Amino acid sequence: MPAAMVVALSAGLLTATAPTAHAAAGATLPFTSVEAESATTTGTKIGPDYTQGTLASEASGRQAVRLSAGQRVEFTVPRAANAVNLSYSVPDGQSGSLDVYVNGTKIAKTLPVTSKYSYIDTSWIPGAKTHHFFDDARLLLGQDVQQGDKVAFQATGTQVTVDVADFEQVGQAAGQPAGSVSVTSKGADPSGNGDSTQAFRDAIAAAQGGVVWIPPGDYRLTSSLSGVQNVTLQGAGSWYSVVHTSRFIDQSSSSGGVHIKDFAVMGEVTERVDSNPDNFVNGALGPNSSVSGMWIQHMKVGLWLMGNNDNLVVENSRILDTTADGLNLNGNAHGVRVRGNFLRNQGDDSLAMWSLNGADSNSSFENNTISQPNLANGIAIYGGTDIAVKNNLVSDTNALGSGIAISNQKFLDPFSPLAGTITVDGNTLVRAGAMNPNWNHPMGALRVDSYDSAINATVNITNTTITDSPYSAFEFVSGGGQGYPVRNVTVDGATVKNTGTVVVQAEAQGAATFRNVSATAVGVAGVYNCPYPASSGTFTLTDGGGNSGWSSTWSDCSTWPQPGQGNPDPDPGRNLAKGRPATATGSQDVYTPAKAVDGDANSYWESTNNAFPQSWTVDLGSSYAVRRLVLKLPPSSAWGARTQTITVLGSTDGSTYSTVVGSAGYRFDPAGGNTATVSLPASTNLRYLRLSVSANTGWPAGQFSEVEAYLTS
Repeated sequence: MPAAMVVALSAGLLTATAPTAHAAAGATLPFTSVEAESATTTGTKIGPDYTQGTLASEASGRQAVRLSAGQRVEFTVPRAANAVNLSYSVPDGQSGSLDVYVNGTKIAKTLPVTSKYSYIDTSWIPGAKTHHFFDDARLLLGQDVQQGDKVAFQATGTQVTVDVADFEQVGQAAGQPAGSVSVTSKGADPSGNGDSTQAFRDAIAAAQGGVVWIPPGDYRLTSSLSGVQNVTLQGAGSWYSVVHTSRFIDQSSSSGGVHIKDFAVMGEVTERVDSNPDNFVNGALGPNSSVSGMWIQHMKVGLWLMGNNDNLVVENSRILDTTADGLNLNGNAHGVRVRGNFLRNQGDDSLAMWSLNGADSNSSFENNTISQPNLANGIAIYGGTDIAVKNNLVSDTNALGSGIAISNQKFLDPFSPLAGTITVDGNTLVRAGAMNPNWNHPMGALRVDSYDSAINATVNITNTTITDSPYSAFEFVSGGGQGYPVRNVTVDGATVKNTGTVVVQAEAQGAATFRNVSATAVGVAGVYNCPYPASSGTFTLTDGGGNSGWSSTWSDCSTWPQPGQGNPDPDPGRNLAKGRPATATGSQDVYTPAKAVDGDANSYWESTNNAFPQSWTVDLGSSYAVRRLVLKLPPSSAWGARTQTITVLGSTDGSTYSTVVGSAGYRFDPAGGNTATVSLPASTNLRYLRLSVSANTGWPAGQFSEVEAYLTS
């Protein structure tokens, strides 16, 4: 969401599995994260909680560990490391420190903790509450630890809630490049005591066409840099060369060729003031520029990019704890690539393109890892032409946001709506989507939003994994309430697991085609299809084939389904087949397929006589891990004992069947209740159950009075 605007609507070790044969989602990171709730602790675990304004709701995994004085959390180190970055929270107005222990021995260093950069209020944003509870603090341990070693953090006087620890092996500081101009040669103070602003400016002026070297140390700048062009700013590594300023580069234009790499910029932004350019980069770096290997923390925005930034590359950097966006391409961005970055704890959209004053075009967000945006979306595309969002990992979005939003919300004019082809491919969304208090219902993990105008671009959403969404997986909405249509959307190849309410949340007129979308553990129903306003039109879902697990539809548009309302089932021991639609290759007289699922053991299905093999099929409605079948014939003694030869087959899509249990004879005897039980393999997962009968010693047809399917073995 644009940081400068007042708007009507703000929009453990984490691993994710991408769809088969597709590139893994997210960045290749130099660290491994371990969740505090999976560590050993004498503290108190909090969460999970998805309620806006609660501490756990903003935590990674929606859980954390609260430590009072003397309590500790001990992490098992997942990889060789010599440094750690800790995400934590302390009560508002407090500061303190954590003692650090390595394999039970307290080290000399402590880890400072503070609420200084937390507890942000943005009362001008409707629906916002106090947010941004967590912060990050990093520490070089002064020693190497190995996989399996123990690193513990112990609270001293201040209560500390620990969320996640990032363990990293930091290499040696890099040396000065030959021919570069060191900022210290121009008078910069590496102690951080003196003002190094003019030294940086002088070094940049002296190094035109070359490299400005920022040696290891801490450098304080009291005002921003401008006129930066045709130069490389390079440090010894983001753990070694640290610039302290809340405004690093602020310029409206540049001839370009600016390359910023391998140092940290630490701000002092403690509130969000949208009129202030409190950003790492505000404005333009110019064409053919790059940002890489950076650590950017405690700014309002990491990069707020306006003007000419054509062919800019932002890669392999960390943007942490910003009070607004992580990066925003604010119009006229062409050929920009933002890739391989890690973003945590943004106070607005972590990554955004906003096509104000000109369309962003041919630009992409690729292979980024985004965690815990706490007042908007993980990734937001507001207009633009031929945009790509590919192979990103987004987790734990909070209020007013989705994991990914593709939107025509304009905020201001002149705005360029979505056009051309919008490619959303290979993304993984974990615990994404949130309640929107302005709408009084949720936003989906992936949202397509005709907020201010119809979506007429081609939107291709492919190879998506959505896991543990607290509400819906895919949402189609006209968020401004005007009912503009969402058109030309294709969702092809998606795996949806454990979604809280529905797979598809359709609240706008329009249409989308779904292919190869499989869902398991759906909380309520497959589809919520209730366009708003009610008179605006209909939303058409076209089944392109290969879909499974989400065929049901929420029936009452006057109410909103609550998470988990339909799952777990109130009777997990129920007969899954009872009352479900049944078909057969043939039936004799009135003995139709439905007789075998009507709950009456005295009525029965009988196949066409003298025409083996014959099959009977039931649609269970969703895919289930069926473990046991009970096959019945009428209990009357008039039915003599017989053996039927039966093959059990299963399918998730109703078109391709595989054998679950091979052909075998099953004995039916009135003396034993005229029933036969079939145990299914532990790997069974099916929606469509088919019984193929090839022989019957009592009658020349397949016969069942009841077919019962159970989850229990």
